[in-house]
Amino acid sequence: MRYLMMSKPSDQPADEKLYAEMGKFIEELTASGVLLATGGLEAGGVRVTSVGDEITVTDGPFTEAKEAVAGFALVEVRSRAEAIELTRRFRKIVGDGESVIQEVFGP
Repeated sequence: MRYLMMSKPSDQPADEKLYAEMGKFIEELTASGVLLATGGLEAGGVRVTSVGDEITVTDGPFTEAKEAVAGFALVEVRSRAEAIELTRRFRKIVGDGESVIQEVFGP
């Protein structure tokens, strides 16, 4: 089962300890074959909507910056519970904030 784990931006500043802990966490998940991809996302972006034949392009997919997704990890695990546990570990490293987990379907 693949899960997309997304995190929203935090007000907490990153420091060397955070980078070191995240580096270890990412190395562990990569070595175990669980981590398929990870990355940060720009705060802006583009929203494309369609109604009938009309397609509208506007700036930003979110109405407020706090709603934006700051980063993601795509993992392959055996269960939703395992994805939740990985996200709990991530939150313990990065501190206060919010993450969203969604199962990814398809090939």
